[in-house]
Amino acid sequence: MTSPSAATAKPQAPAPAAQPATGGPLALSTPGHDVGLLLLRLVLGLTMAAHGSQKLFGWFGGGGIGGTGKFFTASGYPAGDAMAVLAGLTETLGGLGLAVGLLTPLAGAAVVGTLINAIAVHGTGSFFAPEGIEYELLLTAGAAALALTGPGRYAVDRFLPVLRGHRLAHGALAVTLGVVLAAVLLLVRG
Repeated sequence: MTSPSAATAKPQAPAPAAQPATGGPLALSTPGHDVGLLLLRLVLGLTMAAHGSQKLFGWFGGGGIGGTGKFFTASGYPAGDAMAVLAGLTETLGGLGLAVGLLTPLAGAAVVGTLINAIAVHGTGSFFAPEGIEYELLLTAGAAALALTGPGRYAVDRFLPVLRGHRLAHGALAVTLGVVLAAVLLLVRG
């Protein structure tokens, strides 16, 4: 038998973290944070969607599928017109997805993958314009950041149960997928 003075006190378990109604960990979200993410999503997403519509439809002074396809062929991609459609759809749908906050990790990954190819085609000879990659790199980082952080409170994803409480793992997996697919396309380019 042990005496009461010799007994050691069991450490108490820490209090459980506050849980929101969705059952996930408490998000550190403020209205300023959510508005900032909305602004980033709108500007980056609509910029990419407009850029994609240049490829698909020739809008905003773009080359359309024919002109963009010739560019892809000259850049070493096989089936230039098919690559123009693929890039145009990826930019347009990925950009619109970011803008409205729909499937944000995948939308961000689509933009990341497209822009990795854009950086590779453009070359990395200089950082600053007119020959530099700073614009593409900034868009790539913004899209990756949105995929990793989630869209914020003002997004369609809030109505999708699997994405309501954004998980870093979703974003990391999506960005990894975008990078791998971009690498595959660069290998096809040769």
